[in-house]
Formats: sequence, C-alpha cells, structure tokens
Amino acid sequence: MGLRGVISERQRRFGEELRRLREATGMSGPEIGELMGMKGPAVSHTEAGRLSLNIERLHVWLDVCGMTDPDYRAGLTTMCQSTGRGWWSDYRSHVVPGALDLAEFEDAATAFSNYQTHLIPGLLQTKAYSEVIHEYADKKVDFRLRRQQVITAEDATPFHAVIHEAALHMMYGGPAVMRDQMNHLIEMALLPRVTIQILPFDCTVYASTDTAFMLMHGPHSRLDTVVLEHPHGSTFLGDSEGVAAFRRKFDRLKGMALPPLDANVSGPSSALRDSWGMIQHVRYKLLGR
Repeated sequence: MGLRGVISERQRRFGEELRRLREATGMSGPEIGELMGMKGPAVSHTEAGRLSLNIERLHVWLDVCGMTDPDYRAGLTTMCQSTGRGWWSDYRSHVVPGALDLAEFEDAATAFSNYQTHLIPGLLQTKAYSEVIHEYADKKVDFRLRRQQVITAEDATPFHAVIHEAALHMMYGGPAVMRDQMNHLIEMALLPRVTIQILPFDCTVYASTDTAFMLMHGPHSRLDTVVLEHPHGSTFLGDSEGVAAFRRKFDRLKGMALPPLDANVSGPSSALRDSWGMIQHVRYKLLGR
C-alpha cells in the first residue's frame, strides 16, 4: 500500500499513540517491527500516519506493548477502522483541512469543554453572528451550523462552555445581531446537555484570557484532544501532559466563573450572581442601542 500524501489529524494522532506505546516499552522501531513482521521503515511510516495498519496488526501491537485497557483499545480500534468520511466530506472544497479534522474529532467525542475569550463559541453561534465572523461566506457558515448538531441532536454530546464576559460585549454585526445571540445563549443553556458559564470582568483571581481552546474528551482520557484556535488555523494537541494541563485549566476556569443556569429551573437561579443574570443584563443593555 502506498504512502498517504495528505495526513488527517486522526491518522496523525493514531500514529502518535502507537509510537507512545512502543516507546513506553523501550523498544525501537525495528525491534517491534520484527515482532510484527514489519520492516523498520514501515513502522516509522505507520507512526507518522503515512501508512495504515490493519486491525489484526493493531491488536498485535497492543498486545506486544502490554496494553490491556479495554476502553483505550476500543478507542484505538475505532480510529484504525475509520474511513474519515462523514457529513463534513461534502465541504472538502469549501473549508480548510483543519476544519474537516475538527468536525471528525467532534463526531467521535464523548464530551466537550470549551473556553472562549472574545468570541461566542462556534457551537453556540447564531447564523447571523457566524455570517459576520466568516465574512458572509455561505458554505463556511453552513458548515459551522451543521457542526452544531453534535450538541443539539437527540443523542447530543455534553457541552460545557466558559465564556469570558468580553465576548458578550463585542459588537459583531451590531446590537440587533448581538441581542439575538444573547437570546440564543439563553435558549441553548436550557438544553439538558449544555452548560454555559460566564467568566466576569471583575474576577478577582488570575485567569488566562489569551488562549481559547476546546477540550474534546475521547472514549479514554488518553485519547482526549485539545484544539487551540489562532488566526492561521487550529493546532491539535494530544500529548498526555499537555492535555492534562488544559484539563486542569478548564477546571479552574469553571471554579472562577459565575454559576451556570440550572436547566431544571425556568428562570434565574437563587444565586446572588449567575451566568443567566449576566447574559440577561447584557441583553437588556443592548435593547437601548
């Protein structure tokens, strides 16, 4: 089988996981290759995501490396067998490869933890807000709206967002667009698997506000992935230490943010200040603009 010319993030991550397993045993590429009936270069290409691995050899690789955790093995098996095709494939000529990778990872995730600083999270944006962000590029807007089904469908994936108050005050599209966006946040927060918290300006302890990120939880914590957003695209992180650092950061942000809206209560919670009240306050200010 020939080498891949284009490597998806899933394929790259799958190869990284195989490499980490091998390195944990202290074996070299040629050594594990000999046990599996593969040449050294084939092992290297597999770990780089350039070459696929059949399911039988994957199980041998896991056995040789002493990996017995059933959830981790199942997660890697799914990654190995995936074709990479899904609804996002229809947008291949309209969005950047990183967006396709993101949609594929979202489709496989078991939960989301999202922190945003100056923008409303993509999975919570209205069409009008998204149109401004994407400069009215119809296919890109359609792609973002289609992504949102992962948290609105009947079998929705749990989504927890911490949004810095700054994002509520940015006038993307003007007051009318932002009013509708505030209304949408309230509606989305009432969904049973959506949690929204606001990190206020007057937070009295330090919080990192310069890096927006999405933590996508996998079928095993070792398969969690962090996506960092920046002007030139997205960066996917899968190393255990890096992911653990962002997991701790999100836990800290949750603790510093205002209490979320209780989806079981129709209206503001009994808390003195909560995220519902903050969103409503901004919304009412917008009514006069």
